[in-house]
Amino acid sequence: MKRLIPFLLSCILVSGLQAQTEEAAVIKTIETLFDAMRAGDSATLKSVFDPNAQMMTTFVDRQGNRRLHKGSLEEFAQQVGTPHDAVFDERIWSYKVDVDGLLASAWTEYSFYLGDKFLHCGVNAFQLFHSDAGWKIINITDTRRRSNCWEEAPSDSTLINNLMDQWHKAAAKADEEVFFGSMTEDGIYLGTDASERWLRDDMKEWSKPYFAKETAWDFTPSDRVLYFADDGETVWFEEKLDTWMGTCRGSGIVRKTTAGWKLAHYNLAILVPNDKVKAYLEVLKK
Repeated sequence: MKRLIPFLLSCILVSGLQAQTEEAAVIKTIETLFDAMRAGDSATLKSVFDPNAQMMTTFVDRQGNRRLHKGSLEEFAQQVGTPHDAVFDERIWSYKVDVDGLLASAWTEYSFYLGDKFLHCGVNAFQLFHSDAGWKIINITDTRRRSNCWEEAPSDSTLINNLMDQWHKAAAKADEEVFFGSMTEDGIYLGTDASERWLRDDMKEWSKPYFAKETAWDFTPSDRVLYFADDGETVWFEEKLDTWMGTCRGSGIVRKTTAGWKLAHYNLAILVPNDKVKAYLEVLKK
């Protein structure tokens, strides 16, 4: 048994490193696409796509009708490669990447500029296939809008606050994918009960009955404070929460990963007023 434990730990470590490597490779493919757009390099652009890749755009037209437009990789590459005065500049603000074997998906927030002129923003939903030649894009479906856009790169503070706000909203809406996708693979959740120390995937399994409902739990955060490490890669935070248990405090750690900021540790605690501690202790004894 003593020999088995180090072996299992090494397997877990190797698996985690492989997942991070694949995420980085997926992001590199997407970055190559947008670098080629800015350079007007149609050959490099086409190299990151599978020959049968599909391109789709969703939007609401001026009459308020919902539209799904099918594009063409050949037309897109020709447009990029045709000389043009203004640079096609699509700026990516965040990445959410999932990998399973030969298939990957990536969700990226973006703003698009024609030279210095802002045109629109939205999200790109990528699907990629891990071919013998590396990760290739097999589908892009994007949204386009002109409201609620980031026209400049958001600060790390903005991204972290957005991450945590969306994480809490995901629990309120029972959105399992967003809730657990916002955490690192080795993420830890500490609940209010002394027995509640959950690794992310264990918590995901335990909480399935909660996320099967319309809402898992509904905590409203406020008064969040961020503390940045000197290297800018790690942030500690604390926040107050309005919950069915009364006022609670959450604290934790977020880390910058290849897919953006992710929640690595969360500690939930019930706040007991000092003048009620003795009464609280009496309740616990009973």
